Amino acid sequence: MEDAQTWPQPEPDPEASPPPARGPFWGYSDLALFLGALLPAAAASGIVFFAITRLAPATTLPKAFPAITLQFLSYGFWFLALYAIFRLRYQRPFWESLNWSAPAGAIGRSLLLGPPLAIGVSAMAALMGEPQVEMPIRELLGDPMSIFLVGLFAVTLGPVCEELTFRGFLLPLLSRTFGTALGILIAALPFALLHGPQYGWSWRHVALIGLAGVAFGWERYRTGSTAAATAMHSTYNLTIFAGFLAMRSQGLS
Repeated sequence: MEDAQTWPQPEPDPEASPPPARGPFWGYSDLALFLGALLPAAAASGIVFFAITRLAPATTLPKAFPAITLQFLSYGFWFLALYAIFRLRYQRPFWESLNWSAPAGAIGRSLLLGPPLAIGVSAMAALMGEPQVEMPIRELLGDPMSIFLVGLFAVTLGPVCEELTFRGFLLPLLSRTFGTALGILIAALPFALLHGPQYGWSWRHVALIGLAGVAFGWERYRTGSTAAATAMHSTYNLTIFAGFLAMRSQGLS
């Protein structure tokens, strides 16, 4: 087994405060608490969303608004639970604990890695003879505002929340137990399964998403920064979404 404390540190930023002690200081009981907060977070988001729709009738909203808003609220309440775990159980800060730090140069390099990864994954999909599947996301792109909302979520909040969960919180814990390589692979599995419903549970799609998750995990390990992995994830999603829209405009998707 490999101690997660041996992971590379983010490159030092002379203008930043010294980084906190490396983790993970949390354990599997905290993982259980975090997972246990998922359903209450979803319930709370549903209540808040119901209140919002009472103020703004659904007929006046973009088609993607309900799905995007519910995801946004669910993530917010869920991470509030993780914040409470860190603060109440360990008196530790949220962002620093999840290694949300990296100098601008490291972020810039990670941003550049997303597009070639997306192109490589798409090429592998073509070589595998990836079947056409019914994707729920197509139903959300019925108007320009919905396209904007889905695209914005895909390159901002989506990558941030997924990387904080899988590479910021889960990966260091798994790596401490199983070693870095196996930890990266295991963390990529629930990440891939999370995206299964939107691809009709096509095993090829899920496998390729898992491959991208491995790449994000390696970037997290290589840089020591969850923010860097998020930057790579963001431009990966941007490239995939832009390609999807281009094919859609030509009637190919």
